Amino acid sequence: MRRALITSAALFCATTGAADEFFTLQGHGGPIMGIAVSETDQIATVSFDNAVGLWSGSDPLWFDGHEAAVNAVLFAPDGTVYSAGDDFTLRVWAADGTAQAVRDGHRGKVVSLALSPDGTLVASASWDGSIGLWPVDGSEPRFLTGHGGPVNDVAFSQDGRGLYSASADGSIRLWDLETGSERQRVIEHGFGVNELELNEDAGWLAYGAVDGGTRVLDLASGDTLADLTLERRPILAMATSPDGDLLAVGDGEGYIMVVETPEWRIARDFRATERGPVWALAFSRDGGNIHAGGLDPRLYSWPIAAMDEADPMATGSPGFLAAADTMPNGERQFMRKCSICHTLTPGSARRAGPSLYDLFGRRAGTVEDYSYSDALDGSTIIWDEDTIDALFDIGPEHYIPGTKMPMQRITGAQDRADLVTYLRTETAPEESSQ
Repeated sequence: MRRALITSAALFCATTGAADEFFTLQGHGGPIMGIAVSETDQIATVSFDNAVGLWSGSDPLWFDGHEAAVNAVLFAPDGTVYSAGDDFTLRVWAADGTAQAVRDGHRGKVVSLALSPDGTLVASASWDGSIGLWPVDGSEPRFLTGHGGPVNDVAFSQDGRGLYSASADGSIRLWDLETGSERQRVIEHGFGVNELELNEDAGWLAYGAVDGGTRVLDLASGDTLADLTLERRPILAMATSPDGDLLAVGDGEGYIMVVETPEWRIARDFRATERGPVWALAFSRDGGNIHAGGLDPRLYSWPIAAMDEADPMATGSPGFLAAADTMPNGERQFMRKCSICHTLTPGSARRAGPSLYDLFGRRAGTVEDYSYSDALDGSTIIWDEDTIDALFDIGPEHYIPGTKMPMQRITGAQDRADLVTYLRTETAPEESSQ
């Protein structure tokens, strides 16, 4: 019999990863996009809700400050946390959640971070096509350019003198960090490469691609050691256990494949989500559990030895995935364009956007439990039929330059009118009940 879902993390003891048991961590208001594990087995999670969560038990310490979805997080040995996301910034946090620095320089979202072996340099992969090299002492960054598309992942060589990068241009490249030049074109895949895992001690590099390709290269010869492709696309997450003996692979169809690296044998192939992708993976420090993130706003952690005995992520059927013919048009527009960021009830619930409750007649930027971008500081916009229509007619980025809202439009006038009618009803229940 399958084990019941544990939402309160009752098995989650004094520190994370206790006793190789199944647990969840609940608190984020959006999908989990990245996970990191510290040397003391703390867990850091980052989310579409713009937040970083630091977990030493079931109640997180929240690091708030990002102005868009957060995609990547890592720990330094001293407990410092680095995070980066869709606001183009790299942010530095003390272990107590105090913001230490906001570092700018990228012109596109940052999707991956890596720390050099000596702990002196953070590398960032950005969709602006560049790789950022950020000295931890706060001195000026350098940027490596040359990829013909977004950079999706980075990994330092063991000696810290080289950096591997994977890109949507289909290549994996090795850079010489002293000269800033490309040292080696490792592969030209043909499809975008999303993920890298490097184990120089064992002599291999694994990568996952948009077409579902999951392969392992011999670093010395460049030959393929293993082809683990299972025709599930795209590959969105990879992680290596601390001892290097396990490789976990997450894909767009919701599976986690666990591979024993000494023989390159698939040991587990687990349907980890009811629906949707696996976006983030990390092993516990003892390698006994695999932590994962997807559409569900909870982190899930399964004991690898008994993955099939626990339930998958309870993503159910999120509104933004519901079939178009199952709801009125106004509701459909809300579910597709708004629901992942906003609630219709009081309280913003750690979402990426403020609550829309009591929206009509409210001045923009005034919900008390939400941290707005500077673009809405002192705004004179009053939300009503005309301003909501204009927001989606020309797009948030033009209506409110500098806003956190994603770049999106609703081009049909009737679609906008139906959305306004739906919001008028659902955000003011006292009116709809009369």
